[in-house]
Amino acid sequence: MINLILCGGSGTRLWPISRTLLPKQFVPLFNEQSLFQKTVLRNQVFCDEF
Repeated sequence: MINLILCGGSGTRLWPISRTLLPKQFVPLFNEQSLFQKTVLRNQVFCDEF
């Protein structure tokens, strides 16, 4: 299985932490991990390849 992670948005509710050069999905929030990184780690068990 191939997982596709959709992420986007302007992140206005996280401003000024989130901005154009560092969107909300890539801001390290949880023990230095971003929302995107946490999502990748959660989905690794379902992937055939990574």
